[in-house]
Amino acid sequence: MVEVQHVTKRYGSFTAVDDLSFAVEPGEILGFLGPNGAGKTTTMRILTGYLPATEGRARVAGFDVFDQPIEAKRRTGYLPETPPLYPEMTVGEYLQFVARINGVAAGDRTAQVGAAMARTSITDMAERYCGTLSKGYRQRVGLAQALLHNPDVLILDEPTAGLDPRQIIETRRLITELAGDHTIILSTHILPEVSQTCQRVVIINRGKVVAVDSPDNLTARLQGSQSLYLQVDSGGADPAPALREVAGVAAVSVADRRDGVSGFQLEMAPGCDVRRDVSRTVVTHGWGLLELRAQQMSLEDIFLQLTTEEAAEGPDGIARHDDPPDAAPGGGTYPIAAEEHTNG
Repeated sequence: MVEVQHVTKRYGSFTAVDDLSFAVEPGEILGFLGPNGAGKTTTMRILTGYLPATEGRARVAGFDVFDQPIEAKRRTGYLPETPPLYPEMTVGEYLQFVARINGVAAGDRTAQVGAAMARTSITDMAERYCGTLSKGYRQRVGLAQALLHNPDVLILDEPTAGLDPRQIIETRRLITELAGDHTIILSTHILPEVSQTCQRVVIINRGKVVAVDSPDNLTARLQGSQSLYLQVDSGGADPAPALREVAGVAAVSVADRRDGVSGFQLEMAPGCDVRRDVSRTVVTHGWGLLELRAQQMSLEDIFLQLTTEEAAEGPDGIARHDDPPDAAPGGGTYPIAAEEHTNG
């Protein structure tokens, strides 16, 4: 449904995206992760036809985003990080305008605007001016405009930014419900959001892909061996020597110790599950088994392992920024119109 093939984007001597390739299957939710300045927003703007690639090709629903821009844009809904609202319009007027420029038939506009407002819980905001909305409501209106023309592909850049906890839960639920009917690319800095909503993850750093897989598979690949946390009341004895004798335990280290209670980090050899034997060893020695649990790498751990710097740097040590110079005020981009083609 979405194909990115060897895409590179340069600004003079500075390379923002470097030979990027990945694909998104129909109905899939793909998480798109990377540190600030890694090239996420640039990639999304290339996919939406807002920026041209220096090299490579990008296709949406089989249409090249620059050779066949109108067809590609008709099948794309885009929510930029800063929603592209017009402050002098009411929410209803703005969504009617977006429906019109996206080619929604005149007889269907009112129904589709109403459906988009209902799905994003902004029906009661229809008469409010966009310029008076809170950050959370602006984000929800931005999501509504992306959904209006029922696109095949949704590209969402930080869709829950500025929302309160209840709104975040509702938006995550909506994104999950949209999967299947829509193919979704979701860029976010909120890593638990990826774990809860995405089937696969693309992690980029310095404009290059460093990993593509499901969160669970990334964990299995990068973890190597599984860890256990064990807490024992040993009455002052040192359980470490006995624990090291358990078959399949590769390493034992003290995690914490207080008042006769000791916590240990146990590294298991690949393919070994030593929980039963560890429990038996503790009980045989007459110690109190207070806690025994597996420790998995979190998505945060994976992210930090794969991206070694918080922000990449451009020429002369200048921190790189993902926004190109022709971005709309506030870092956003204006609604994608199927009738026009912007080369950036």
